[in-house]
Amino acid sequence: MTQTPVRIRRHLPPEKKYAILEELRQNTGSKSEILRREGLYTTDVQRYEAIAREGAIRALGQSKPGRKRSHEVSTEEHELLKRELARKDKALSELAVEFTILKKKVNGE
Repeated sequence: MTQTPVRIRRHLPPEKKYAILEELRQNTGSKSEILRREGLYTTDVQRYEAIAREGAIRALGQSKPGRKRSHEVSTEEHELLKRELARKDKALSELAVEFTILKKKVNGE
């Protein structure tokens, strides 16, 4: 009495599933060899193809032609950033003056 091999369920990462789909698309010979090697059924491949198609349609639907618009910033946020930049510029200039004074003291000028 021969036993049929029990199919072991395993989790394939998405990259591997896509690689299998690509290999099946490029293969002109027997696709059953690839399926046997990977332990898959044709229904698995059909499911992968459907998922890949849905993902591609969704991604293409989200892409918009033309240039990307610049990020809009509210006037309040713009003013806040300007004040922060001015504060940091002032602090930097004060530190530069202190550094110059310390440098002169060290060099004996």
